[in-house]
Amino acid sequence: MFELMLTLDLRDEFSEEELAGRWHLGAGPKPETLRIVTEFPLVVEDEHGEPVIENHPEPLLASHGEAFKMEGALVSVLERRADTGGGAWALTSRQEVHPDGFELVGELLGWLATRPRLGRGWQSACPSAIASLCCSTCSWRFFEERGVSVILR
Repeated sequence: MFELMLTLDLRDEFSEEELAGRWHLGAGPKPETLRIVTEFPLVVEDEHGEPVIENHPEPLLASHGEAFKMEGALVSVLERRADTGGGAWALTSRQEVHPDGFELVGELLGWLATRPRLGRGWQSACPSAIASLCCSTCSWRFFEERGVSVILR
């Protein structure tokens, strides 16, 4: 289990469909049509005991409350910034992510990385399992480690 800590400001250019993606943060109902991360493959057994892959969508950064493996609490918050004039969004998330979920979480974070608020310095190289992740502040930490590995600032 890994701790993901993420803070970033997003520009105010979201369509209603994209704003429905707040579901991934636990801040809204599941959208009728998934537009950001669309496939959630899960291997299950069919009625004959054979493995089949089914699509089981679930929010990716939606845990809230007491952490399971880490100290402290898990949270995801998306707030409209009042100080930007033209509008922007502030996103903060602290989540526990199992390595099996790196690819899906990486897909969501990669999508977020293409929507930074202008004037924020995002970098494009991340030495991690989710190589497309680029955010204002991001860190990963294995639950048994005391130190934090900063991916980007």
